[in-house]
Amino acid sequence: MKQTKKKRIKKVDQRFYTTLTKMANKPKVLITRPDIPAVGLNLLNARCDVVLWEKPSPIPRSELLSRVPGVSGIFCTLTDKIDEEILIAAGKDLKVVATMSVGTDHLDLKALKNRNIKVGYTPNVLTNATAELIVGILLATSRRLLEANRAIYRNEWKAWAPTWMCGTGLSKSTVGIVGLGRIGCKVAECLKPFDVSRILYTSRTVKQEASKFNGEKVELDKLLEESDFVIVTIALTPDTRELFNAQAFEKMKRSAIFINASRGEVVDQQSLIGALKNGTIKAAGLDVMTPEPIPLDSELLKLENCVVLPHIGSATIETREEMARITAENILAVLEGASEKMPASLNL
Repeated sequence: MKQTKKKRIKKVDQRFYTTLTKMANKPKVLITRPDIPAVGLNLLNARCDVVLWEKPSPIPRSELLSRVPGVSGIFCTLTDKIDEEILIAAGKDLKVVATMSVGTDHLDLKALKNRNIKVGYTPNVLTNATAELIVGILLATSRRLLEANRAIYRNEWKAWAPTWMCGTGLSKSTVGIVGLGRIGCKVAECLKPFDVSRILYTSRTVKQEASKFNGEKVELDKLLEESDFVIVTIALTPDTRELFNAQAFEKMKRSAIFINASRGEVVDQQSLIGALKNGTIKAAGLDVMTPEPIPLDSELLKLENCVVLPHIGSATIETREEMARITAENILAVLEGASEKMPASLNL
């Protein structure tokens, strides 16, 4: 009897020891904010020792530097700059950085490659949501929806009038898409049923996908000169930074409408403000700007012919949940020795 009792105690002790060992061996992962969708948090909490920034706001640089030492993985967003300094602070245990975004301009990719650190991101999943937002902001800008809504509250709506709040229609127009990637293609497909006349695009190569909407590859200058709507969907690179400057706006039609949902830094913002104020172009719709959040005293917010949204391109519930899941699974695949099974790895 006593021997049986000792065996039971020994088994309990062994299970307790095994549990402690497993807990001690869990990889440490830093998540840079707590308000990511629960699906991502739950995946990592179940299999990792999670270090979490507690406030639903971007983690301050000092806090990022103090919390990153010894981690094996980093779950970040586009507001977190992961550069050489952060990688040095993290140390030799860092194996993967996964960003809950399709853009990677906040990551020092060269430094990550030099350290053989895997990089995960979230392409494809946000294509539809971002394309929908671009079409929405285009219509809001071209048909003056926000301006008309504000006019009601200012008691400016007195009666139906023939020319009051008239905007620009898409039918028979020429649409120019700068950078025909996944999002650009989806935007073009969404706009084709609006009976647009032509869809022009810029790209390094002719895109076979453009045959779906009879897209025509042209040089940037031709696109700017001939388009009624100029839609920007390019990535931010040294070559595209402030691509849209005073000279670019001067090449556009005075009736042109400019839409940017890529990165604020592809636009020289002061030049855009000047173009909107001087009538160089008709209007602009922006989901991105510089800086973000935009200061409340920014001239952009004072212009009736500019629609500004707070970077919500991918902001559908379903999309953000899938982004969180993919980001967590990118991290787990690397930390569990199966980096070839990352849902979306970036080739460095």
